[in-house]
Amino acid sequence: MEKVYIGKIASTHGIKGEIRIISNFPYKEKVFKIGNKLIIDNEEYTIKSYRVHKKFDMVTLNDYKDINEVLFLMKKNVYFNKQALILKDNEILDEDLVEFEVLTTKGKRGIIKEIFLASPKNKIIRVLIDKEILIPLNSPMIKEIDKEKRQLIIDLITGMDE
Repeated sequence: MEKVYIGKIASTHGIKGEIRIISNFPYKEKVFKIGNKLIIDNEEYTIKSYRVHKKFDMVTLNDYKDINEVLFLMKKNVYFNKQALILKDNEILDEDLVEFEVLTTKGKRGIIKEIFLASPKNKIIRVLIDKEILIPLNSPMIKEIDKEKRQLIIDLITGMDE
């Protein structure tokens, strides 16, 4: 089973076994559903309740109803089964974009080497064509992402392609 990183358990909340998960995962609405299974330390836990509180995703897992029953989960990474994550044609995980081939509208070829956050909402792709180029993922320079061919088509602005 292939797993995708969702976030990290930050702390407990209250005394009834609720945990706080801090996550920047873009498809939370597909993951945090009652009945879905989260993976923590290679063990599956069923989501029994979910809500958002401030910047945290709040969940109760399995039949844990007391804070003392969930303390062993603190500071652990949370994953989700990638096969259970059903994405639309226009949706793609950041880690799947790495190693995509990059084609420019002027015929140059390159490869995506990395994706990172420049700010909480601004993702940057590091592209290696003839030199290293940084492009915002939400940039109008990105013309098409072809998941089948594993290609990204970009139209570089003047000066970036020299």
